[in-house]
Amino acid sequence: MSLLCLRNGVVGGLLRSKCLFLLFLTVCCTPPEEPIKCKSKNTDCTITNSYGTFPDRSVCRAQNVVYPTTEEELISAVASATKKGSKIKVATRYSHSIPKLVCPSGQDGLLISTKNLNRVLKINEEAKTITLEAGVTLKELINEAANAGLALPYTPYWLGLTIGGLLSTGSHGSTLWGKGSSVHDYVTELKIVSPGSPEDGYVKVRVLKDGDEELDAARVTLRLETMFKRSITYKTNNDSDLGDEIASFGRKHEFADIIWYPSQQKAVYRVDDRVPTSTSGDALYDFIPFRSTPFPILGIIRAIEEGQEFFHDVQGKCVVAKWVTSYLSNNKYGLTNHGIYIYIYILFYSSLPEKVLIGCIILHLFLWIEKYVVLEGKTGYPMVGYQNRLQASGSCLDGKAEGEVEEEDEDAENFIWSSCPWDPRVKGEFFFENTFSIGLSSVKNFIQDVQKLVKLQPKALCGLELYNGILMRYVTASSAYLGKEEDAVNFDLTYYRSHNAMTPRLYEDVIEEIEQMALIKYGALPHWGKNRNIAFDGVIKKYKNADKFLAVKKSYDPMGLFSSEWTDQVLGLQDGITIFKEGCALEGLCICQKDIHCAPSKGYFCTTGQVFKDARVCSRRNQVGDVLVDIK
Repeated sequence: MSLLCLRNGVVGGLLRSKCLFLLFLTVCCTPPEEPIKCKSKNTDCTITNSYGTFPDRSVCRAQNVVYPTTEEELISAVASATKKGSKIKVATRYSHSIPKLVCPSGQDGLLISTKNLNRVLKINEEAKTITLEAGVTLKELINEAANAGLALPYTPYWLGLTIGGLLSTGSHGSTLWGKGSSVHDYVTELKIVSPGSPEDGYVKVRVLKDGDEELDAARVTLRLETMFKRSITYKTNNDSDLGDEIASFGRKHEFADIIWYPSQQKAVYRVDDRVPTSTSGDALYDFIPFRSTPFPILGIIRAIEEGQEFFHDVQGKCVVAKWVTSYLSNNKYGLTNHGIYIYIYILFYSSLPEKVLIGCIILHLFLWIEKYVVLEGKTGYPMVGYQNRLQASGSCLDGKAEGEVEEEDEDAENFIWSSCPWDPRVKGEFFFENTFSIGLSSVKNFIQDVQKLVKLQPKALCGLELYNGILMRYVTASSAYLGKEEDAVNFDLTYYRSHNAMTPRLYEDVIEEIEQMALIKYGALPHWGKNRNIAFDGVIKKYKNADKFLAVKKSYDPMGLFSSEWTDQVLGLQDGITIFKEGCALEGLCICQKDIHCAPSKGYFCTTGQVFKDARVCSRRNQVGDVLVDIK
């Protein structure tokens, strides 16, 4: 428990006056749970993603799962499945992809988990390369490279991805410099295990090296650089000239990105460049939304947003969004000098009277806020630190892994005090994520179209700003067959999703119009590991080298054992990526064609877009006779 010396009821005043005595309770965050669950040892299994739900809310099943620990065991597993004609899918430690990439067809398939293929095999300091197994996480790669004085220059921002996972989905950081921000463009060698003929022993192992044309189809030895330092400063401007500035800003700063708050008409520019290693500073980037969060805080935040949705409280969303964005800005989004900050936790027991319990939760909330505002808000820009401490975040992954809790502490093992905000085991974040890239030649017009929508509906995108707005990262054209066709800006939109598939969202039509505008009008390319179903409808036709990719795929897997219904649909080999049924547009399973695809009983009807007239969106209207009246 905590012993507090109260003065005027202001927690911040207590901290500043040093009139506070605390007994610190160390509460270890709970890491994400295993995405694969089996009824009997490693048979009769289900698999999900780290959010606990696929876009169509289906349950993916497999007959068996294997956890190879060596290359030999992996080869044996593929050979055995090939001989039986079993469908195969590869699963990663945290399963962060939103679409159904890990789902084998039917219920009799085999899952091969890379959880135990997690070794760094070799670091060649002279050649500046690192060779590793597919299950190594980005965090492990960064740390091992740093221990050798090396760094991977561009990476995704989330530490919980595995190397196999991020390569297969085309994950990237943010830059227009050099070879670009896609990690696959830094691969110098890749070993692939695939089905083989009986003459091959039902398995074939290929080693592709830099220069091999087929490497562009798969794109694990990675090329590194000597460790370096970066200097980061966030600058907030009005977004009136965002369309004019976006291309030049990316070319001017090596690690630039932009956070856009359209309803607030603000853009936050990340001025991020290399500096000499002699520059003073040892900053750490522990991005606040990727930190472990106490479950009472997560529950309160989710309950507030659910209430705003239920009561159509648009103004409430905008007020909270401004608080969230100000809070993140005041605390530099998680940048700290020397990585120093203090966690303060209040211990409360379920046996406490209800009012005391609620009081403790509220006090906990204020202490958690004060922790950042008071203790972290005193340092200024620029923040300078080494690449390995700034390039990615994910401290909510820290903690004891499953099985490490002692048997007598069973209650502690089952109880989750603190976790990643989206952990499905607690009442926390539950969201959609639309991520797509638009070529630099078109990005200005897209931004201006979104701004036109905001002028028509000024509060419509406050819901996006609750999730820190629209993140814009830079990505260069790639020779990979399914890589970017030209230098582009990647847009990442995260927003509320109801636990009830038939419940529409506030301003559903505006976000749907932005999504369709990007994909249809501007030919945006979706991120392979994110998005809703409609983003992948006809996507293969957008790639000029799609035929080459499909030819390599067929030569490596002629029986299609690594294919599934989902991947065949995405690659245009069969229909069914869009699903037309009642309420399908609410979940992004279809673009509405009829009112029934929305939620007419709740006042949402299928209408045309306001700026992009070809869009078909679910708008909230009142039915008065034969007339639809806008009630936004």
